[in-house]
Amino acid sequence: MSEASARRKPNVQPALLDTQLEHLPPELRWREWMGRVEAVIFAASDPVPREVLARVVGRNCNIELIIDDIRADLAGRPYELVAVAGGWQHRTKKVFGDVIHAAFGTAAGQRTKELSQSETLVLMCIAYFQPITRAELSGFFGKEVSRDLIGVLRGQELIASGPRSPQPGAPYTYVTTKNFLSQFGLDTLRQLPDFEALEDAGLLSKEKLLAGDVPTGLVSGESDEDRL
Repeated sequence: MSEASARRKPNVQPALLDTQLEHLPPELRWREWMGRVEAVIFAASDPVPREVLARVVGRNCNIELIIDDIRADLAGRPYELVAVAGGWQHRTKKVFGDVIHAAFGTAAGQRTKELSQSETLVLMCIAYFQPITRAELSGFFGKEVSRDLIGVLRGQELIASGPRSPQPGAPYTYVTTKNFLSQFGLDTLRQLPDFEALEDAGLLSKEKLLAGDVPTGLVSGESDEDRL
């Protein structure tokens, strides 16, 4: 760009947003904050974290209370505001899943292809035992977990490379991603069913896991008998 062109190009600065809204009475100020928060979440394709919402509301605004009031307003609507992957997102209520499927051929909120049983089992193991290497996964199942299977999970952004393992050769480990949390409706990994508690209750064991007994909520599609 020439110096003359640079001089002609206007230096546009974003307008400062009034977040305090002190000119409004408290009730109208609160409704404006609610509208701003919901608009930002509605416009986003991914869960919106607190720090983003804080940009559009006053410093004294309680975002949790704002979210609670928005949820109350949506009580009779077919969609809701959910906490997933460290933020908030609008999602169609599960009760309308069959309706969405009938209209478009996909389940509500589904953005990726359905996982096979083998892919689901490996993803579950990564979720519970991360960070974990491919060799450790193969040892868990008693047969090799293929690079192709890992590639499927990485391609859907359900897993990513974690820290290097202290084992000889420092192999990569695998961990779940924010997209994993979002796809399975989890806010944090702490919401996964406690593995030890499931074992103590006799609801899950390594043997059941290897046999394909996957807890509800960790399966995104019909299982099959694909090889690992």
